[in-house]
Amino acid sequence: MTDQPTVVALHLAKATRLPMRAVESVHVEAGRGIVGDRYHGTKHRHVTVQSRTALLAAAEHFGADVPEHLTRRNITLSHGDVPRDPGARLRMGSVLLEAVRVAAPCKLLDDTIGRGAQEALRRRAGTVFRVLEGGPIVLGDAAVEVSAS
Repeated sequence: MTDQPTVVALHLAKATRLPMRAVESVHVEAGRGIVGDRYHGTKHRHVTVQSRTALLAAAEHFGADVPEHLTRRNITLSHGDVPRDPGARLRMGSVLLEAVRVAAPCKLLDDTIGRGAQEALRRRAGTVFRVLEGGPIVLGDAAVEVSAS
């Protein structure tokens, strides 16, 4: 494992409550989000990012696997911490994201993963980002935290 986290999973859902679908690449539009995702065009909730490190911690707390596609996050990183502080920036390929807030796990997780999943993911559910610069994100892209300029 390298020090630099990489994109290991990409997921989209066309509408709320529809199953997430795994893809190998996405196109991200500045100020709008991921083309084809349910949050495309919303004000600030453009992209959600989680880390397998946090998912492993959630699974330990939960007592069972926490499948990344069932958390309803768009991007899963190989390891490490996802920036959480509002204004923190993360670059993947040509895409520049800015943290808006910590992603809160929803009640739906108890239905799809199992009772207690929502609590297990509290403080481990990733971050909501807005898109500052668009472009493609593909599996294997490095995720690099950058300072605001």
